[in-house]
Amino acid sequence: MAKILAIIGDTVTFQVVQELLSQEGHQVRVVPDDKEGLDLARELSPDAIICDGTSPQINFLEVCRLVKADGELATAYFILLTTPEQLDEIQELDAPWDDFLFKPIVKQELLARVRASKRSHELRAQLALTQQELERSRDRLLQTEKMSSLGELVSGIAHEINNPITFIYSNLTHVQSYATDLIELLRLYQKELVEPGAEIRQKQQDMDVEFVLDDLLKIVSSMRTGSDRIRQIILSLQDFSRSDRSGWQLFDVSDGLENTLLLLQHRLPAREGRRDIKVIKQFGNLPQIECYAGLLNQAFLNIINHAIDALEESAQELEELESVKFKPVILITTQVVDAQRISIEIADNDIAHSKDTTAEISDPFLGAKPAEPPISSGLALSYRIIVDQHKGEFKCFSEPGKGTKIQIEIPLRHS
Repeated sequence: MAKILAIIGDTVTFQVVQELLSQEGHQVRVVPDDKEGLDLARELSPDAIICDGTSPQINFLEVCRLVKADGELATAYFILLTTPEQLDEIQELDAPWDDFLFKPIVKQELLARVRASKRSHELRAQLALTQQELERSRDRLLQTEKMSSLGELVSGIAHEINNPITFIYSNLTHVQSYATDLIELLRLYQKELVEPGAEIRQKQQDMDVEFVLDDLLKIVSSMRTGSDRIRQIILSLQDFSRSDRSGWQLFDVSDGLENTLLLLQHRLPAREGRRDIKVIKQFGNLPQIECYAGLLNQAFLNIINHAIDALEESAQELEELESVKFKPVILITTQVVDAQRISIEIADNDIAHSKDTTAEISDPFLGAKPAEPPISSGLALSYRIIVDQHKGEFKCFSEPGKGTKIQIEIPLRHS
């Protein structure tokens, strides 16, 4: 059954069209003039428009051009009712209509045109979906290329930083050893040289030698701690940005989550209006899984970033006194589901979330909508990584006032 709008001026044709099409089960609306026809077309969004070109009160060319210029009506199949003589007069025009039908109307010809209009409408809808799918595939390809290029860049920078920091870190061991030996030697000199000269006493007083001796090893220890922290971050960056060009690889999910948290550590400390975000880790004894490691790390990063954003939004929406009491928490739980699958659950206690985002996340065309907010886009990308590329499951449960929980299940092996 099709929705059909007929703009017909004479009563006989009016009745014939309405009777024939109604008998075939089509939803038909018939109007006598072009103004009313255009208004009704915008209201109905019909599959087909039949316009009588022989009626003097209907400017069929103007109607057709206005319909085709309207984004919502342009897909309607436009059928012109005309005569052979009239068609000869207008055939040199740039005809904007889709088909024509001669008067007087023959039933089978009318029904054939309507069937063609329905098929055309279906093909156009299918084409629109295909174009959306192509846009989605293009966006995914661009995102993959972007992540690949970014991964190579980060990996290269991390490698360049890793060389000098490794040199510094390894030499700090010797510096600490040398400093300890020199301090011990200086202590021996102090025991042997009971009455140092005036110049030595003045130097000791100027430099506060006791403070220097106590603080020197603390400084070296702090430098070792800082260097080790940099090395850990670099190793995390290298692991996070590992290339997926080699295809499926064995991957430790716990290490991936730890590395992701290390990269997001700077977002967890307290800020104005909110307390520290506490991360609780309940990691099970997981086997390594076969996956695209870099993409899986990207999914973890997007999900945890979303949780942090939601907690910050909660703190901002609370009154000052309540925000101080609010204790933001992210709970990450992993476990083995069965012999074929593992699960990762990332939950937060945000209270500002007021809608369930599951439908948005699973919308296959979300990635092709540039107006979508980055948070939803990040979760949608994670959904595609888990579901489309790893054949896993991605579920989002959001309850206003209680928080959001994202549950992921991933196969252990690629099949």
